[in-house]
Amino acid sequence: MKKVIVINGPNLNLLGIREKNIYGSQDFLSYFEDLKSSFVDTQLHYFQSNHEGAIIDKLHEIGFSFDGIVLNAGAYTHTSLAIGDAIAAITTPVVEVHISNVHKREEFRHGSYLAKNCVGVICGFGLNSYRLGIQSFL
Repeated sequence: MKKVIVINGPNLNLLGIREKNIYGSQDFLSYFEDLKSSFVDTQLHYFQSNHEGAIIDKLHEIGFSFDGIVLNAGAYTHTSLAIGDAIAAITTPVVEVHISNVHKREEFRHGSYLAKNCVGVICGFGLNSYRLGIQSFL
């Protein structure tokens, strides 16, 4: 059985509450329950933190033992060299995901410090971006 973790970064704990016009009205924990029901042959894990160091620590912790990481680093995507370096240092493949199409948003969101160390990037499919990320490992 494959082991895949979804890691969410800052402010994603507010999904369903914040900027519904961009991120939708469903909270992530209920969506994650839907994902677990859809991928019954996969061990799905979830981690969220608003702290850069905690995300790096989690990548180090599971980055040599899981089959895949689906990472939405939120705004850290565009600012964190350290998370990009952590992805480069581990052997578990990482897919970068975004709920919105970051290329249709503010200019600063168009660049990623993570993408070059990821196996792929998925953006703009709403919460289904996570589903597509998980499917890429199966």
